[in-house]
Amino acid sequence: MAQLSLLDIRKSFGDHDVIHGVDLDVADGEFVVFVGPSGCGKSTMLRMIAGLEEVSGGTIRIDGRDVTGVSPSQREIAMVFQSYALFPHMTVAENIGFGLRISGASKRDIKRRVGEVATTLQLDRLLERFPRELSGGQRQRVAIGRAIIRNPKVFLFDEPLSNLDAALRVQMRLEIARLHADLRATMVYVTHDQVEAMTLADRIVVFNGGKVEQVGTPMELYERPANLFVARFIGAPAMNVLPDSVWTWLSASGSDSSRAAPEGLASVGIRPENIALCERADEHLAGRIELIERLGAETLYYVRIGEGLPSITVRSAIAHDVRRGDEVGLSVDTSKLHCFDNAGQRIEDQVDRTGSNNALNTESLQTEGEK
Repeated sequence: MAQLSLLDIRKSFGDHDVIHGVDLDVADGEFVVFVGPSGCGKSTMLRMIAGLEEVSGGTIRIDGRDVTGVSPSQREIAMVFQSYALFPHMTVAENIGFGLRISGASKRDIKRRVGEVATTLQLDRLLERFPRELSGGQRQRVAIGRAIIRNPKVFLFDEPLSNLDAALRVQMRLEIARLHADLRATMVYVTHDQVEAMTLADRIVVFNGGKVEQVGTPMELYERPANLFVARFIGAPAMNVLPDSVWTWLSASGSDSSRAAPEGLASVGIRPENIALCERADEHLAGRIELIERLGAETLYYVRIGEGLPSITVRSAIAHDVRRGDEVGLSVDTSKLHCFDNAGQRIEDQVDRTGSNNALNTESLQTEGEK
């Protein structure tokens, strides 16, 4: 396989800039996922790597070779599309072996390689079927097989699971992860689904407005988001974000009441799993349950905490005996807080990491909410 390097990549459509100087190195055998909302530039970036879009500025290197102006067929890459792009008049075997056939490989070699790929993807018994006779997951495996058989240096995936139902998406995620483990191939995968990104990636690249917000492992992005955009985008349900006055309430109820807020603090974030429902008491943040989502292994509670303040999402493995409209207390693990400045950038060393489980003060919170 190969290393992929992107050096100050830019893309413009007329006067409209859509990619603003992206730099990235993908290591040999690494699985990197581009993630972000619709229109953020991730698919455009992938198409430039594939050679399907012209680069307006910068350099693309594969295995040290400058391929910026090289045609797609000469880049030694393979791309799996969202729409499968299978030939309806060809069998599974013919679809998988098509790339070898047009390159002039012998029938014997094609049959051998098709058999090997079919075994890897568990398509052995489907080789004589046509695409119309396959399920969505089977069609996607055929599309992946057509890419594998070429032995490319880099695999590119453009939202390959978006046309599948929920159960098939989970199954195909597992199959793609297994395939990467078996092949140890260099893979770049585009999705808008952050769950796919978290479960598949060695590293995630978060795009927003044609720029890279943060690059890191799934847990690096989850535990230390560089800014509010990443904090809200990575994680389901999303991080709770509250105004800077939360810091005052925490200090009032914590063991160090003299601890000053970080300089430039504008907002404080807390993940839903770092908040717990408890009996309402004066020393706890209080609120009223707006909605309950019982998901089996866990339950999500949406709690309104005061006028003018956002509701708080609580994730719990415990199914509490509460109903919509009930008043509850909330206990917050203050060692898990994330603090951000007015520009939405992370403020480092912002909280006491002693592991204390301080609670928010109800009276102060309600007072602030009424202002």
